[in-house]
Amino acid sequence: MRIHNREKSVNCPRCEKCFPNKETLAIHSKECPHTCPQCGKSYKSKIGLTAHMMIHTGQSPYTCVQCGKSFLYKTSLKLHMRIHTGERPHTCLQCGKGFIKKQNLTEHIRIHTGERPYTCPQCGKGFIKKQNLTEHIRIHTGERPYTCPQCGKSFIQKQTLTQHMIIHTAEHPHTCPQCGKSYKRKGDLTAHMVIHTGQSPHTCVQCGKIFGQKCNLDNHMRVHTGERPHICAECGKSFTRKESYKLHLRIHTGERPYTCLQCGKRFTYKESFEVHMRIHTGERPYTCPQCGKSYKRKSDLTAHMIIHTGQSPYTCVQCGKSYGQKSSLNYHMRVHTGERPYTCIDCGKSFTKKSNLKTHMTIHTEKIPHACVDRPSSSNAMQMNKPCVLK
Repeated sequence: MRIHNREKSVNCPRCEKCFPNKETLAIHSKECPHTCPQCGKSYKSKIGLTAHMMIHTGQSPYTCVQCGKSFLYKTSLKLHMRIHTGERPHTCLQCGKGFIKKQNLTEHIRIHTGERPYTCPQCGKGFIKKQNLTEHIRIHTGERPYTCPQCGKSFIQKQTLTQHMIIHTAEHPHTCPQCGKSYKRKGDLTAHMVIHTGQSPHTCVQCGKIFGQKCNLDNHMRVHTGERPHICAECGKSFTRKESYKLHLRIHTGERPYTCLQCGKRFTYKESFEVHMRIHTGERPYTCPQCGKSYKRKSDLTAHMIIHTGQSPYTCVQCGKSYGQKSSLNYHMRVHTGERPYTCIDCGKSFTKKSNLKTHMTIHTEKIPHACVDRPSSSNAMQMNKPCVLK
């Protein structure tokens, strides 16, 4: 009969927590007698409630005497102080790496054990940290909660937004204490410091090349192993680095994030944008030391230097003809292979060079790229038996 006459569960009116009966609710009420008047959350001690109230008031009473940063809790300040003191009390027994927080050590240990307790319910991918899983889930949901207030671009991670904001501010917060050179990212500064310290702890065991960062060594090792883990789902092309893969995706998405403010032309890559800007500024930073001729691109200077050296390092294996530039050899090879990758969408005619296709397209568009500005057409100039001067 007790089963049928069992009391219904009850909720705490202050914190909404559910209890099986009134007796356990009464115990709970005595255990947490201090209730927040703004959100209803209850605490066992008055100190706990006082600390909680600072969330609503915006107070951060604990301030670091070294950098001025303020914290809500005293424990948070203690953890922060270890950044200045260098104290790392939690040490990994396997590799000796030290950590400020015990939680960071726990997560680090999973690198050695291979444990990935947080699994994506959609694709099954496992993660060491819960935060990493939360951010990964956004790939499936499309959620991008961090939005740039200046350009409206949104991001999955707050850290990525912070890095993006530097584009607008032109800020380089990480400065080298020895030479004053500044960088956008801390990792870039760390890599730069190797120049001064001479320390490069990450060395390739196969070719002896040294790197300032482990991630750069990992990427380099793929040159030897041939591993290309980042594969494009659209065309199947694979990449050794994730950054290269992301840049490649812009070809398929059509994204051109870099826009010239002077002429409105848009670019997929930052390097292309910077080279284009030199058209407007007239800057030619790459100068030939022998004849003084200057160029917008470093590759153009390299190609030019062959005139002075007489080198033709790129040789056709089929006919022995040599070229100063690799691109010239690539064009030449199409003579032997018969490849014509650039096809006219109007008539189907194909070409070995993109420039030849562009010239051909004027037949269909009737657009003459170097037209006389003085007379309506070149045919009229010929009829008048007068030379047409191109401007």
